[in-house]
Amino acid sequence: MLRYRGKKNVIDKVKELDAFSKIPEEYVDSTPVGGTFSVITFFIIMWLVYSEVTYYFDSNLVFKFSPDTDMDEKLRINIDITVAMPCSNLGADILDSTSQSVFGFGELTEEDTWFELTQEQQDSFDAVKYLNSYLREEYHSIWQLLWKKGHGSVRATVPARKTKPNRRPDACRLHGILILNKVAGNFHITAGKSLHLPRGHIHLNMMFDDTPQNFSHRINRFSFGSPANGIIYPLEGDEKRTDEENMLYQYFVEVVPTDVDTAFERIKTFQYSVKELERPISHSKGSHGVPGIFFKYDMAALKINVYQERENFLQFMLRLFSIIGGIYIIVGFITTIVLSVRNAFIKKAAPTLLNHRHVLDAKPRPIQVNPLLVQSDLNVPLDIVKQ
Repeated sequence: MLRYRGKKNVIDKVKELDAFSKIPEEYVDSTPVGGTFSVITFFIIMWLVYSEVTYYFDSNLVFKFSPDTDMDEKLRINIDITVAMPCSNLGADILDSTSQSVFGFGELTEEDTWFELTQEQQDSFDAVKYLNSYLREEYHSIWQLLWKKGHGSVRATVPARKTKPNRRPDACRLHGILILNKVAGNFHITAGKSLHLPRGHIHLNMMFDDTPQNFSHRINRFSFGSPANGIIYPLEGDEKRTDEENMLYQYFVEVVPTDVDTAFERIKTFQYSVKELERPISHSKGSHGVPGIFFKYDMAALKINVYQERENFLQFMLRLFSIIGGIYIIVGFITTIVLSVRNAFIKKAAPTLLNHRHVLDAKPRPIQVNPLLVQSDLNVPLDIVKQ
């Protein structure tokens, strides 16, 4: 007989290392119940692992207030407003508390158009109006979804007009971007073009006293900074219609700087809250003022830092392994109980069947003998062994 006396390699030694001894296969009783619970256990573990991994990457949103010390930062304002008056009768300007020349802020594009929208444009604007209104009302219940997934459809623009009416334009669309100082200011749209002076400007609205002034307007876009997930702009999708002349619409806007640092974006932007006031101007009735649309904005002293906070990776792994081990133990305990109840039921209902099964399990297995080994070791003729 040949015997291999060589040393075992490292891989064989590692394979022999086993802290938990295995039960030989001939002593393992495979049952349908055990197989079923094994499949159920596998799917439960996979579902729980997926849920934990998703929760770990999802993380928690943290909102932290801090003083706003960045005074040199510029304030970007995005505007797209349609007013029910021709552009020749309107003037749009902005003046902040620094009395700086308005030429340094930029200029809005004036585009003659029609105030009544086509059916396609109306449907698009109504969708934005409805969605933005719903988000404002349900923000308390879906705020996490907004910050993590975004709501880009709110900022959808109204499609361009495909057919033009057979009449002169009766409205003016003012749109563009202005770069402002980060201080309080007043953006306004009134009748008459503006005349710029060294310390401000004046509107020549006295030339339009006899001209009907309809300040019905539609706000497609009014926001500060770059768009970000989670921020709702209250004035977008807003529309004011009136049949009265010389109406004054005032919007008091509180702008809050917001630094966003999440898994999807990292930007510095602004969000705002707004209060509205509208009244007709009638000097004979004691309601004084200048008809028009006024956006009076002011900067908040505090800024909001929005970031995501994740748990420690080690804690995540420990909780994951605890879930897997706990499922194994619980399912094993349930399997033992089910098998015990099943055997007790079979023993009581059909004892002969259980005894027959034990006899089959205890029946000795036939021993297979190699004839060549018998002939070589015992010197017995091969034909006798075959008999």
